[in-house]
Amino acid sequence: MAASRSQTLTSPSFWRQKRQAEDFTGANMTKPIVAIPADIRSYDGATWHAVQHQYLGAALNAAGVMAFLIPAFEAGYDTDAILDRVDGLLVSGSASNVHPSLYGAEAKDKDGPFDPARDATSLPLIRRAIDRAIPLLAICRGIQELNVALGGSLASEIHEQPGIWDHRRPEGVDRDGMYAIRQTVHVKEGSCIAGILGPGDIRVNSLHRQAIARTAPRLQVEATAEDGTVEAVSVIDAKAFAVGVQWHPEYWAETDKTSNRLFSAFGDAVRDYAAAKPPVTAAQAIS
Repeated sequence: MAASRSQTLTSPSFWRQKRQAEDFTGANMTKPIVAIPADIRSYDGATWHAVQHQYLGAALNAAGVMAFLIPAFEAGYDTDAILDRVDGLLVSGSASNVHPSLYGAEAKDKDGPFDPARDATSLPLIRRAIDRAIPLLAICRGIQELNVALGGSLASEIHEQPGIWDHRRPEGVDRDGMYAIRQTVHVKEGSCIAGILGPGDIRVNSLHRQAIARTAPRLQVEATAEDGTVEAVSVIDAKAFAVGVQWHPEYWAETDKTSNRLFSAFGDAVRDYAAAKPPVTAAQAIS
């Protein structure tokens, strides 16, 4: 028996499996992981699953978490299998828009571009993450997906509506100019975001041509622009962090105090969720 055990402990395969088990159970893991649904992009004749660098950088450097990109497919996904392996969900902005058919509207050419694979990936992940109390931060297109996923609708080309400002990105500027912090939004007292950023007026970098029209029944409006446009929401019955913002905190997450506080709060919620997850045993990991 002693000889057999000695041979086992000196076997390279035993220690390789032990290291794999420790990595899986978190003994050597310092950062939790969030899922980020990807967009479909075409480049040089090929199809790519992509997420902008600014979201990945904010997750790593401001929230203190790692990110897994979730490829966008219109069918075939097991949503729970994805969420079993992560500790949070970050839904990013995009140049594409949620397809109007998903909120009972007719699609017009000017409402595009569309990304049905992104819709089919993000919306089920959002609903299931909320059900499972997995922390959720939804940004720009993400807040619109959150609203649609829970039964709300969107308004297109909002700058054409009476009394609504032009929230689109400015023309003829570089990327920093595009994401410049230039708009005031009002955070409602007593809201979830007020607990992070404080109530009252804050300055943000909001740029969009669509916005929430009918707010989903499960969403609470947290902040609005001066023209009344919804700029932030939270999930009323959520058992974990579940917030959406129309602006872009990811772009200046390392240097702007407001942006950093929002990502830091999300990161804290992700770490709390990861710490509360039941541990996976070494035997389960090796098997």
